[in-house]
Amino acid sequence: MDSTSPDSESEPGGGAGRSLDGTSTEPAAPPGGPATYFDGLSNRRQTVTISLANQLVMRSADNFVSWPYVDIRRVDGPSGTLRVSCLSASPLARLEIRDAALADALIARCVQIDENRLTRSGIARIVGWSLAAAASIVALVLVVLPRAAERLTPLVPPAMERHLGEAAVVQIHALFGEKACSEAAGQAAFAKLVTALRQPAGLDDSIASEVLDTPIPNAFALPGGRFFLFRGLLDKSNDPDEVAGVLAHELGHLKHRDNLRQVIHNGSSSFLIGLLFGDVTGAGAAIFASRAMIDASYSREAEEAADSFAIDVMHKLGRPTRPMGELLFRITGKEDGKRPSLWGSHPLTEDRLARMRAEDRPASGPPLLSAEEWKALKGICR
Repeated sequence: MDSTSPDSESEPGGGAGRSLDGTSTEPAAPPGGPATYFDGLSNRRQTVTISLANQLVMRSADNFVSWPYVDIRRVDGPSGTLRVSCLSASPLARLEIRDAALADALIARCVQIDENRLTRSGIARIVGWSLAAAASIVALVLVVLPRAAERLTPLVPPAMERHLGEAAVVQIHALFGEKACSEAAGQAAFAKLVTALRQPAGLDDSIASEVLDTPIPNAFALPGGRFFLFRGLLDKSNDPDEVAGVLAHELGHLKHRDNLRQVIHNGSSSFLIGLLFGDVTGAGAAIFASRAMIDASYSREAEEAADSFAIDVMHKLGRPTRPMGELLFRITGKEDGKRPSLWGSHPLTEDRLARMRAEDRPASGPPLLSAEEWKALKGICR
């Protein structure tokens, strides 16, 4: 008869029993306790009991989930709570443990729990790369894009250039409304003045021009051969030669395709800056490019070249160049001391006036408009 007592009998697998000195040899139960589980498929919060055996096991009345320790990663959670996810589970699945001892026991088993967690050095690397990317975009905008625009401009077909100009007209009407000046005699005088300028400028009759009833003293050109004159500039003009010089300057921008070059440069620049700040669609670039055409803020070199073009046109017509400089000076006023001439993106008005005076010649050609035609042009918006 076997006299071995139940206490000395080993359970299958050699688990439970007592040693010779009477102490228990039953293995310690794995750590465990309550936790909160989110399956990542619904917003339901599940209370589970976890145990830390060969892997993390989560049990509830209607669920059983196990996660390998090697796949467990820490994610951000509230203070005093360990929140983890699992690489081999649903991407949104989360387990939250509030018991500090149980959390420490899990952390001890998950040797790669902080593998993807950002450290200070990791954050520094991200900031460094972000600053490098921003610096690269700035370098592109300031150095690369101007050269690229210079090379790309001659490659753009005239039909596409005209299409860009028509798109900008929509912005013009949105800004200034339907304020085209259409008094018949004034229109005839304006057409005569534009035709007189167009021929020595070497431009064909596809050039389209318009006077807008707005008090802003300005004129600007659009890609494809369209330019606008504002009533405000007519109001400040004393004779046709003043207006003709300004219009010849704008025809110079058209001849040199400065407005198209500006669109390529500014549109590309705003697109890159938009990407930097999250405008991935480039919608801001399109709006910026259209506004840039209207603002007509050309480079210093382009403005000087357009002035040279205007001077040449006025010389061919036998008309003086000084009136153009005097009109510009009258509109903008004295700018001496406001900014260094070398650093300005445009020639200063004083410098331009001095040049127009230096290049001035006595009138040798017929007046561009008669006194009656000049009066009609001044009243074109009435």
